[in-house]
Amino acid sequence: MRKSVAAFVVGAALLVVGFAGAAPGTNVRLSNDCAGTCGGAGYVSVYTMNTGVPYTDATLTECTRSFGRQNEPAVEIDPRNTQVILGSSNDYCGTYNNGVDANGAPIPAGPIWLGYYRSQDAGQSFVSSLVPGYPGDKSPYAALSQARTASSGDPVIAWDAHGRAFFGSETSDDPAGTKKTIGDVFVARFRNSGGEAGPTINDGKEYYGTTVIARGSSAPNLLGKFNDKTAIEADRTLGRCDGNVYFSWSRFTGSGTNNIYFSRSTDHGVTFSNPLNLTPSVKDVQFPDISVTGNGNVYVTYRQYASTQGHADNAVQYVKSTDCGKSFTRPQSILGFIQYDAQDIAGPQPTPAQTGRDDPPSPEDEAAKPGSTVGDCGDFDSACKSGYTFFRKDTQPRSTADQSDKAHEWIYIVYDPTKPGTEVPTGTTYGSIEPGTGSQSAIYFTRFDGASGTHTTPIVLDNQPAGLQLFPDISASGGKLHALWWDTRLDSCYSPMRPVGNCADGSTVAALDIFATSSQNAGATWSTAVRVTDVTSNGNYEQFAVRTIPFAGDYLWISSVGDFSYGVWTDWRDTKAGDDQRETETGSNDAADVFQCRTMTASSAWTSDTCPRDGGLDQNIYGGQTP
Repeated sequence: MRKSVAAFVVGAALLVVGFAGAAPGTNVRLSNDCAGTCGGAGYVSVYTMNTGVPYTDATLTECTRSFGRQNEPAVEIDPRNTQVILGSSNDYCGTYNNGVDANGAPIPAGPIWLGYYRSQDAGQSFVSSLVPGYPGDKSPYAALSQARTASSGDPVIAWDAHGRAFFGSETSDDPAGTKKTIGDVFVARFRNSGGEAGPTINDGKEYYGTTVIARGSSAPNLLGKFNDKTAIEADRTLGRCDGNVYFSWSRFTGSGTNNIYFSRSTDHGVTFSNPLNLTPSVKDVQFPDISVTGNGNVYVTYRQYASTQGHADNAVQYVKSTDCGKSFTRPQSILGFIQYDAQDIAGPQPTPAQTGRDDPPSPEDEAAKPGSTVGDCGDFDSACKSGYTFFRKDTQPRSTADQSDKAHEWIYIVYDPTKPGTEVPTGTTYGSIEPGTGSQSAIYFTRFDGASGTHTTPIVLDNQPAGLQLFPDISASGGKLHALWWDTRLDSCYSPMRPVGNCADGSTVAALDIFATSSQNAGATWSTAVRVTDVTSNGNYEQFAVRTIPFAGDYLWISSVGDFSYGVWTDWRDTKAGDDQRETETGSNDAADVFQCRTMTASSAWTSDTCPRDGGLDQNIYGGQTP
């Protein structure tokens, strides 16, 4: 799930190299799965990238040509050299790496894995790869991974102050092909191939192992113990906890309860402590984020969901450690808010018979029960009563601290709730607060003082009369703050009564842009927000769950070192729209269908999509310099 923010490291032994990145508004593609046609060289093994020794396999070959899906991006700037930027995402590029079925449809047998995207020119271009250890990896690096899963997701990245980078992830599918959801969490380690004193251009380049931090219970369909919603940070303070790696996540159980867990490494990610339950007295919490202040104290913020049983409200809560992550205080609330949680009432419709699958099996493929509340809507089994098409979206807090600030214990928090006073009846089953009640969302900011337990009055970073603001992130470094978010002020069909990019007639339009702003005075004032994307895109394309539903992930990401900041986002500018041939039986006017190829067989069943590489699934990660 989540993020850390690269801090500006000041020390006699460390030289921070200057930057000359692409100007704001110049967007760069991180996921070059386009057979060389989009300017990249395809996917190059991390082993080859580091050693120069040629290596490839079926998964990397497929990734190079897949024009596939990527979402939930992460990015981090090397605090020792801003020319070096590492990115990641949920990368579906290897999905169709196992031949075709009897009808000519590519078989969805390949892995969904963590991308490893590397720039050595301050984000002007990226080389694309996968974190080693993926199914089918036979490089010499594969044996260094403890990962035991067929797929992974929720990538998060952190740098320490010594040229090491850490990629965290949750894992899901069983390599044996059963419906068991493994539910592990792990961290992969990268270092400078020349050692800490080596040229900083090689920071984070050599892979040297993956450690499983916590194991799930491997029960079918998420009904056991499943670890998810990850967060990572490393201590770069050069102080008493320097080099520690901190990892946090949400643990879900079949009983419906979930808690925030935490583990730390004091040996640069080689081993981790036993998982610690940070919220034993709280039962409905998600979306942890980790901040390390300049004195080495560790904060974990997260969202508390409203609960009638526990008399809890929607709130941003936190726990604090003063002993380098060994122990934590009891949970405390920072502030409450009115949620903006997109939701509707399930109204599933029959899905036409199909000869095979379009994607690997997933718990998300299970149809919602009619009348239940759901967080995303599409076609067939994924249809909702309102008729709208939209991706899931919950209010989430993001937080960070400036590790170079030795004078304060400040945590900077952004979140995207409903703007009070904008609540309206929707006239349908759709709602952002509850079914039937919609609203406008905005990005709020507050500065929390961990030393005193107080916070500044929350402010809207960019108060607009129209449009939704979603998925914020924030970074802090060298006394500077940078923030970005998705913004729909250019949505031609905007209404607080409807989801992102939905028109009154049920059609969808391009609506998503990235906007960003910065502060030079610890959040007291902010610059005028600017548009970072140079293309507005439609996030509601139905690319998942057998081409019936959209998925945008759960977050975006920004990183900074001093004045230089870089953001990444999920983007649909390259997606090829089209017709879903199965809808000739039902009809649809949502304009969210993607290009696909199906024919009816003699048994009156549709084939799987025979052309998944032809652009209908071309969801990508883009990035760019931010103000």
